[in-house]
Parts: sequence; structure tokens; C-alpha cells
Amino acid sequence: MVVALVLGVRFLHSGGTPTTTPALANPPRSELAPDGPPHLEALASAPDGLVLDMPIAQGRITAVVYHGVGNPEALPLTPNGHQLNAGLLASIGNLLAGAGSQGPGYYITSGGSGGGDTGSVDVGAVAGTNVYSPVDGRIVSMRPYIINGKAWGSVIQIQPASAPAVILTITNIHPARSLTVGATVGAATSRLGTVADLSKAVQQVVANFTSDAGNHVHIEASQAPATAPIL
Repeated sequence: MVVALVLGVRFLHSGGTPTTTPALANPPRSELAPDGPPHLEALASAPDGLVLDMPIAQGRITAVVYHGVGNPEALPLTPNGHQLNAGLLASIGNLLAGAGSQGPGYYITSGGSGGGDTGSVDVGAVAGTNVYSPVDGRIVSMRPYIINGKAWGSVIQIQPASAPAVILTITNIHPARSLTVGATVGAATSRLGTVADLSKAVQQVVANFTSDAGNHVHIEASQAPATAPIL
């Protein structure tokens, strides 16, 4: 009966045959949405009680996708919201637990290494979309993001004020000209730069869940090295 109930609820919400296949996002709408600071909304949490806020205006997001990374030091992230590609049994468990559909929708891809299946999060948006800091903290590093010998945007590292033992690494971004190492940033208020266009450099995971090239800003967390500056 529980299975029938879940399928029935999905049928009513979809207006047709129930399915577990996630709907693709609509990039044209996201392109038309206002491009400014996001409203404060938890994206995920990391060890040491660190909370990551949305780095992109909610109306501009095409998809949120968690996956493992090649960095063995990556820390697992705990997504906030509801998983859009959860299997039937997981959906039933969430329904019985009262998880509902609060918070942002996200996808999880399997087969990751560093940090498991949630070792990083990609927040999809069309190239050129503004990216804001997901935490209060300080910029501790900026360097070119090199793919096949060519720079495609930059890698920015932030040391969060609330968890100085953690370093956030943010890639696929063209940094703002005013951004410098040592600058302090505020969650959802400090503009880091814009989403880089990597469509001609790599096949992007986010494209599996959208109808565009899958451009996005990539975020992962790891333990700060012993030599990292302490806020």
C-alpha cells in the first residue's frame, strides 16, 4: 500500500504516468532570470559544522549535482533539500520519515572517489552568471584553472571564518577584477566572479541533468594544510 501511495502522489503531482526520471531544467528561463545575489539558503553542510550557502541566484540555477572527485582529501558534503533522482525505495523512506520536498532539489551521481558520491557539488548556470561566496571567510589562494595546458578560468580557495580548519576550493570561475588574495568575503553578498564556459574543454556532469552544455561553478571542501593561515 505504501508503494501504491507514493506512486499515486507522484501521479497527481505530475499529471500523468508516475516516473522516477528527473525532468530536465530549462536554461532559457534561467538566462532571463535576474542575475544578482542569491537569497540566503543552505546548499550543503561540511564537517566542523560548516554550512555552504547558495553561490548563485536561485532563479539562474539549472541544476545542482553532487559527485565524487579525484582529490582524496575531499570531505563528504551533506546536501540540503531533496534528491530528485532518488530511487523508489529512497523516496518511500523519505516520505515515511517526513522529509517531504523542502529545500533545493539536487541530483547525486555514483561512482565518485574523493569524498564519496558527495565529495563535491556543481551548481549549474549559464556562462557569465554571477557567482557569490558560499561562506563568510577570506581568500587564501587564486590560480589559473589549467585544462590540457590552457587556462579556463581560475581556482579560488576560501578559508571559512566559522571553520578555519577547512578550505573551500571553487573552480570554473572567472574571478572579479577586484578580488584579491587576503580579501574578506561574505556569504551570498560578496561577488567572486562569473561562471566560466567550459563547454569546449570538457564534458560536464551537469549536462546529464540539463538541456544545455552544463556550465557550472564547482565547490569542494578539504582539510586545511598545516601551513594555511588561520583567521
